[in-house]
Amino acid sequence: MMMKNHFRWMRGILFAGAMALLLSCGGGGGGGTGSAGSLGGIAGSGATGSASDGTGTGSGGTDGTGGTSGTGTAGGSDGTSTAGNGSGDGSGVGSGGTGVSTADATGIGSVGGLGSIILNGVRYDTDTATISLEDATELQIGMSVRIAGKIDSEFTTATAQQVDSAAELRGAASGIDVAGGSFVVMGTTVTVDNATIWSGANSLAQVMAGSVVQVWGLPSAAGSLRATRVELQPASTEPLVTGTVQNLDRLGQRFRLGQLMVRYDNAAFSGGIDASTLAEGAIVRVRGSAAPVLGLFTASKVQGWYAVPTQNAAAVQLAGVITNYGGLNAFKVLGTAVDASNALVTGGPASSIGDGVKVELDGFMTNGILVVKKLRIRYVPGTGGPVAFTLIGAIGNYLSPSSFVVKGQLVNASSPATVFENGTVTDLANGRRVTVVGNAVVDGVLTAQTVSFLPP
Repeated sequence: MMMKNHFRWMRGILFAGAMALLLSCGGGGGGGTGSAGSLGGIAGSGATGSASDGTGTGSGGTDGTGGTSGTGTAGGSDGTSTAGNGSGDGSGVGSGGTGVSTADATGIGSVGGLGSIILNGVRYDTDTATISLEDATELQIGMSVRIAGKIDSEFTTATAQQVDSAAELRGAASGIDVAGGSFVVMGTTVTVDNATIWSGANSLAQVMAGSVVQVWGLPSAAGSLRATRVELQPASTEPLVTGTVQNLDRLGQRFRLGQLMVRYDNAAFSGGIDASTLAEGAIVRVRGSAAPVLGLFTASKVQGWYAVPTQNAAAVQLAGVITNYGGLNAFKVLGTAVDASNALVTGGPASSIGDGVKVELDGFMTNGILVVKKLRIRYVPGTGGPVAFTLIGAIGNYLSPSSFVVKGQLVNASSPATVFENGTVTDLANGRRVTVVGNAVVDGVLTAQTVSFLPP
């Protein structure tokens, strides 16, 4: 009798353990407690799983990076998840962890590569993206862009849903300072660095006073722009200027951009702003039909510049020049408040960070502040910085190693210093898929440092 009771007791223990195991895997008809996928982080408490794939919704789980995530959809077997809300670290990453977790993302900067688009070091898949271009017929290296899409929690893989690009400045060049690396267009001071792309010229030394130039760049201090691409003799000569609104006069319907006074009483508004929401300190792109007269520019269009999202947990990639520097926990980039006090800093020592330094930032918005996870130093005045442009795609228009095209970009791979991987220079041919990396685009041609042949 004692042995029989003991047997029943053991069978009960085994049955309870089996049920607990089944429920913990998300199995069973009703969907018990489910954990995140095998590649993800730890699901939040109280997650509910489905019978077929173990997915579930969790809240307060760990995102696999040490921060506590907010509410979100826990991943299935691959650990994917969608963005959540109100996360403790501002990431907004759901309970799926660091597998392939994605968040609503905005990237603003200049194009560092093509195939699809490489922005601020991250390759955005553009296969299903809508691309809207002004001032150009095709996207090229150095053009400024705003990308909306999805990005993983570590800012390594992304998918673009919308890509917008337009020039920042167009007009006659003056005040050319070759030694200082600057010139002036319509009252805006343009500075260049070793990452500036030139089209129609090899350098600032070839820009003549009065030459019409078209500039893509990143607004920095009021009245100044860091050029990422400069094109001589653009197709359009209609004047265009971008900058920070100052001395806004609503009654007189005027404001100042650098040294230029803009009159906007008959202007059309777009880009998320109108005459009533135009604000002091906003970055705007202003178009006109005639050049300024005695410093007065009559606007035909006033466009809100690439908008940086402000909602909590929005993932943001931002490239720009630091202003208002008050320490790593308090500075601005493109008018956005930044806290990089806990960021991983690469590209140079943290002590070199300050006003005028060009950086790339990866982080999440929290109460209107971009809380940065990664900060890459790209240019320090007087010191310089790393430059790399990348093309990924099939070779076209092949004439010789010194003349072929990848993703619409001319390439010269004839230098004795060019390194070839998974092949040799004799393998260059139309249709061969390659990755080309170079550090300079001179007169529209990328000089290749490395050419890597890809599988067909």
